[in-house]
Amino acid sequence: MKTPGEKPLDGKIALVTGGSRGIGRAIAVELAGAGAFTFVNYVRNKEAARETLRIMENRGGEGSLLSFDVSDSDAVQDAIRGITEEKGRIDILINNAGITLNGIFVRTKPEVWDSVMDINLKGVFNCCRSATRYMMKQRWGRIVNMTSVVALSGNAGQVCYSASKAGIIGLTKSLARELGPRNICVNAVAPGFIETDMTVSIDDAGRGKVIDQIPLGKTGTPDDVAVVVAFLVSGKADYITGQVIHVNGGLYM
Repeated sequence: MKTPGEKPLDGKIALVTGGSRGIGRAIAVELAGAGAFTFVNYVRNKEAARETLRIMENRGGEGSLLSFDVSDSDAVQDAIRGITEEKGRIDILINNAGITLNGIFVRTKPEVWDSVMDINLKGVFNCCRSATRYMMKQRWGRIVNMTSVVALSGNAGQVCYSASKAGIIGLTKSLARELGPRNICVNAVAPGFIETDMTVSIDDAGRGKVIDQIPLGKTGTPDDVAVVVAFLVSGKADYITGQVIHVNGGLYM
């Protein structure tokens, strides 16, 4: 039973990859606000990551910045080992880091495919592989992998991105079966059309076409996604694992 003033994630240690902006920033802020000491991963944009940390701290949360490339398995192992050496454990992993390189499939070069897979899918593999070693010893952990509506619906011009995000779903379900006996829950969240840097470049005509397909008639916000992630890593979701939670306004059902 919680004591007065206690937050739902007090004492937990979290890592959010790709946490410098957009959905990742919103998740980091939400987790920190719920009491988790939250490591914010970034690669190049340190100032944006600092801004995430400032927002977290202004809202009463605690955290730290951690720079590494999720596609580099050695760098991932070093980073997560560093978390456990500093904090004694790692409880929550949010695999949010991702890129999209859109284009017509017949013109897509192999190196584009490799780049998207390295970050979006191999990155999730690397982080899960490193973090679960500690979570299994603790016999407690929560992993949320960020996939996408297009992993299930598909989308012209996004073959590489859709394939990488579909792979995350298979990884999530299989890992949930393996780790369930160790009290580690693994779930995925599939955002729809969310207002982020990835979607800001879409012109008004394209935006209007997408919104016309959304039953709720509007786009989503990073906060819409962040509150779902925070729920999945909380004690209220202890009996949920291997699931894909859709946050898309009804765009895909």
